[in-house]
Amino acid sequence: MQMNGPQYPLFRRYPGNPILSPEMWPYRANAVFNPGAARLDGQTILLVRVEDMRGFSHLTVARSADGKTDWRIDPNPTLAPDPGVREERWGLEDPRIVRLEEREDYAITYVSFSSSGPLVSLALTEDFVNFTRVGPLVPPEDKDASLFPRRFSGRYALIHRPIIRGEADIWISFSPDLVHWGDHRVLIPTRPGWWDSHRVGLGAPPIRTSEGWLIIYHGVRMTASGSIYRVGLALLDLEEPWRVRRRSDEWVLGPRKPYEQLGDVPGVTFPSGAIFAEDEGILYLYYGIADTSVGLATARMEDILDYLLSQPSGA
Repeated sequence: MQMNGPQYPLFRRYPGNPILSPEMWPYRANAVFNPGAARLDGQTILLVRVEDMRGFSHLTVARSADGKTDWRIDPNPTLAPDPGVREERWGLEDPRIVRLEEREDYAITYVSFSSSGPLVSLALTEDFVNFTRVGPLVPPEDKDASLFPRRFSGRYALIHRPIIRGEADIWISFSPDLVHWGDHRVLIPTRPGWWDSHRVGLGAPPIRTSEGWLIIYHGVRMTASGSIYRVGLALLDLEEPWRVRRRSDEWVLGPRKPYEQLGDVPGVTFPSGAIFAEDEGILYLYYGIADTSVGLATARMEDILDYLLSQPSGA
């Protein structure tokens, strides 16, 4: 079988990894991981999932001028579960952030853990200080969701990962108003026997490129020693995002370093936030490390697109 992989690592880990860890937190925390990412007022904003010593999660903002060092972390939880909201009974997890082009705010899709299971909820903010909860978008069980930054023929689009009879493919759905969702369809399925055979889920939100929407996703393979979470890529059509133009045969980032093998859940590289610095041509990928800390990997967008265009067509 011909291998079309890159002749170099697409993603290079930041030498200072982990960039955020529980020891850096201004209050007691068991783990800090799976952050959403955005740029605001010249700073990188990471909205980090923080697991407390009871096992429940909330979200806290960390800010940095260079997106790598000197993080300023909010002294208290930034977005905590609302005790009056049943859907948030067991915590908030794994945010994804996009700036909606037609509005003046950021859309944060996150997992709210209800007594009926995990579901996708939405909050809006302009400043990552004040938040407006929109509430659940889809019923449980569902995770790994993000909106696109723009609408398509007047409709919002949501990538998400429902779990149906144990199956876990990536889906796309559409809405005229962020409330009523339909036109559901499978976007990226699992591949039996492959590295992403057991489960796939969206990583960072969709990123517009000259060749299509860049999708960074995680793929899970079950082994005798547990699950391995690796990172793959796909490219969607710019105007018809339900059409998959390319999908990587190989994973492009997986647990290799000792710090990725040690933690509450070893063997996990879980991408959840990304920032494309167009002036540099560099993609900054923020990922959860072993469900314990936060890592950073970078890649040249030109290399990512060259690699993806060498891959097979479709999902």
